[in-house]
Amino acid sequence: MPPPVFRFAPSPNGYLHLGHAYSALLNYDLARRAGGRLLLRIEDIDTTRCRPEFEAAIVEDLAWLGIEWETPVRRQSEHLTDYRTALEKLSALGLVYPAFESRAEIAKLVAAREADGPWPRDPDGAPFYPGNAKSLPADERTRLIESGVPYALRLDVAAACQRVSSLTWNELGEGPEGEHGLVPARPEAWGDVILARKETPTSYHLSVVVDDALQEVSEVVRGQDLFHATSVHRLLQILLGLPAPTYRHHALIRDAAGGKLSKSSRSTGLRELRAAGASPAGIRGLVGLG
Repeated sequence: MPPPVFRFAPSPNGYLHLGHAYSALLNYDLARRAGGRLLLRIEDIDTTRCRPEFEAAIVEDLAWLGIEWETPVRRQSEHLTDYRTALEKLSALGLVYPAFESRAEIAKLVAAREADGPWPRDPDGAPFYPGNAKSLPADERTRLIESGVPYALRLDVAAACQRVSSLTWNELGEGPEGEHGLVPARPEAWGDVILARKETPTSYHLSVVVDDALQEVSEVVRGQDLFHATSVHRLLQILLGLPAPTYRHHALIRDAAGGKLSKSSRSTGLRELRAAGASPAGIRGLVGLG
């Protein structure tokens, strides 16, 4: 059997913090223990927030921690054709539709729906898409696209779920409620997720499953904040005929108030801690991997 393949996949939209250090070190340790490979992937599809200086800082911080990875590094911005091909395959199955409402218009529609009672929300707390784009005639969709109106390409999750059965994944870690082992996937809990936008030919959900397959990633080790997103990823993997990795979701490193760390949190930023005299061994101790 080939050696297991792990990956650490940060977005260069800010500096790394202790939570990133924990995930990167855990991937590195597990790969070494299993005699496997560790890849670094730069998830830079958000061109408005991702910057070269943040990518350079990521590489610097990881090297300082003593982490080694294979080269070349995959940058998502250099592989947009791969995601476009996957999107076209889903479109050919009749599972993708354009929605033309702006974020403000969606918020207004949700408020109108909630006047009659609670409107469903996904595991991240975002409201389900409330519009009627799925029922627009094909010629009207074409007219709007050709007129230059911004749009988001959404997955028709209900139709997609009708094409699959018994969606599960193998969880070696633990979900927020202690989920472990064979976990049932519930992509319907997300509503019609966005797969791409007019100006960006992919989204996190689409690009991550394409990348993991193309890079032959067999072990996905990431934070519990992405546990529920795995349901969408398993659905896309089945629809696209892609292999399923084994998943290991880990607990998050939190701030003193119990909140999730952010890249703006200077008190837990690796660069700030390093400037204050922290050592790589000290960082390992702070995240419980000493």
